Amino acid sequence: MRITQVSFLFVLSGILLLWGCTKDEPDTNAPYDNPSYTLEYGSLPAPDQPEDNPLTVEGVKLGRMLFYETALSGDGTQSCASCHRQANAFSDTAKLSTGIRGMQGKRQAMAVFNMLWNKNEFFWDGRAHLLRDQAILPIQDALEMDETLPNVVSKLSAMTTYTDQFSKAFGSSEINPVKISLALEQFMNSIVSHQSKYDGYLAGTQSLTPEEERGRVLFFAEYNSFFPEKSGADCAHCHGGANFSTGRYTNNGLDSSVDFLDLGRENVTGNPNDRAAFKVTSLRNIALTPPYMHDGRFATLEEVIDHYDHGLKGSPSLDPALKNTRGTGLMLDVQEKADLLAFLKTLTDYQLINDPRYSDPN
Repeated sequence: MRITQVSFLFVLSGILLLWGCTKDEPDTNAPYDNPSYTLEYGSLPAPDQPEDNPLTVEGVKLGRMLFYETALSGDGTQSCASCHRQANAFSDTAKLSTGIRGMQGKRQAMAVFNMLWNKNEFFWDGRAHLLRDQAILPIQDALEMDETLPNVVSKLSAMTTYTDQFSKAFGSSEINPVKISLALEQFMNSIVSHQSKYDGYLAGTQSLTPEEERGRVLFFAEYNSFFPEKSGADCAHCHGGANFSTGRYTNNGLDSSVDFLDLGRENVTGNPNDRAAFKVTSLRNIALTPPYMHDGRFATLEEVIDHYDHGLKGSPSLDPALKNTRGTGLMLDVQEKADLLAFLKTLTDYQLINDPRYSDPN
């Protein structure tokens, strides 16, 4: 009997010792813990998240890491954040964005925020159907990051930090281009701008100055050539809605037909009606994102306002609403232009550019 008890105690001690040595090791058969990411969007309408790529805590974290990762470029100098800086509402202040080895791109970098409210393709010409498609194209562009996806996968797979985070985000340490694109999409979809002074005005927590209020009225009032005293700047025609963009592609009169250097949307659709048409960008944070237009031709918002007031060029594909104003211009006086500019500045979201959730994690 005593021998049996001693044997039992010996076996039990062995089991406890083994358990003590292994209890902290993860169960590889257990489901990975990756809760849903809580998206904050204030008074913006509820967005539709991609059903096949909903935001998760670990997915957004991985996308943030990749967004700031210079290993995505051929020489290790460029990341997505190189041309999409948080301080500039995830845009660029260069006229034409500069990529690898100092190479200049062909267009000005678009701002990256409120992507979940973007329902009409991506890039200035809409050549990317989904945000995940857009996310990996700059990596492969010779003027931007000039790298191959197999090389990116190889580099990331050699970093334990990334194999661990891909496991947390997707349940497997395997790294491939699809997962990279989905993670980047998640992070960019998590960047939301909804805390401007104008948002506070709508919520009743902030007041507009008299100048800002006059600018607000001008912004939303329609152009009226028959009653100049009641005519507005008609900005909401293209920049309407909660995100201050219709998301359409329009020829906004930058050049006449003989001066077109970039055919814009027509290069994608092949439709002559889309000639020199470019995506209507959101006016949120517009004061933080100079220069302006797809080619960065306007250095200031004053120049932009002057363009729409009296600088429109005619061409067959010019937006019809803009075409209607060419005879008289918008008829804005100096004070009205100043008022309109004051209102545009109320769309700046200072919380966005200082939010640590979107900053470089390194």
